[in-house]
Amino acid sequence: MSNAGTRTDPWSLTTPSGGSTYLAFRDETLDPPALVVKVGKTELRYQLRCIDDLHAMLKAGGDWMPLGGADEQKPAPDGSVEAWGRSPANPVGGWYGLKKGLRGRFGVYVPPVLEVLGLAEVEKLPRNNRMRAI
Repeated sequence: MSNAGTRTDPWSLTTPSGGSTYLAFRDETLDPPALVVKVGKTELRYQLRCIDDLHAMLKAGGDWMPLGGADEQKPAPDGSVEAWGRSPANPVGGWYGLKKGLRGRFGVYVPPVLEVLGLAEVEKLPRNNRMRAI
């Protein structure tokens, strides 16, 4: 993909299930720097370091990991990317999501970013997708 992943040249991505498309880009001018995801008129933000942190965790695990995407108000499946993205045991000690009420769906929107960057492989099935580091 030739997009730069910037506000003026965002990545155009599809959720792993193929259910919807969205735009994503890095914005290092925000405090803290963020990965911005735009789904229709809704804007979600995750700490930008989530890209490197998730890749490192997947590399250390060395195997496929379920995505387990869930809204903030719903529990994340144990052992999933979503659960890790909100766990007190991750490198930021909790949620990577920055907007209260919109902190979830980490396991839906962040994995395709790692894939477009060449850092991970993401399954694209109707349900129960997984990812692994490259």
